[in-house]
Amino acid sequence: MATGKAIEAVDPSTLPVGAVVTNSGRVSVAKMYEPHAPELPFTPTQLAQLDEALTLSSRTTGLDFSVYLGELGSSSRERAEELHASTDRPSHHVLVAVSPGERVVEVVTGEESHRRLPDRGAKLAVMSMVASFKEGDLAGGLVSGLRMLTDQAGNAPRS
Repeated sequence: MATGKAIEAVDPSTLPVGAVVTNSGRVSVAKMYEPHAPELPFTPTQLAQLDEALTLSSRTTGLDFSVYLGELGSSSRERAEELHASTDRPSHHVLVAVSPGERVVEVVTGEESHRRLPDRGAKLAVMSMVASFKEGDLAGGLVSGLRMLTDQAGNAPRS
């Protein structure tokens, strides 16, 4: 003897637009596809802090600072150098390229920016950023790293 729930008859006139009663008695509903908003890595407050850090770094040092956040691929250094070369003034530019998914951080400097920002200073900034990234603080790590790079590069030369 079979047991179970009794199937209730559905009145098709009560169904919403896009719904139909199938031959088996089930209701099939078609819905519009609604894409989900992409998850952004930063809150508006974090974006403002990052923008402020980039602006302050550039104003203080006279160098151009930028941050790239995204995949760099298997040749991360080469890709970061390509991005750096595509900037307006590569010789005065400092690029911080971060690929969280690949666990890669690259700092690329131009001719002038390298004179003012030694490799040792860049390595210290990267170590600081990585420590923050490991704690899940991507924005804080970038802001801290930019501040360290700014301190290492010093004030803009007076003309």
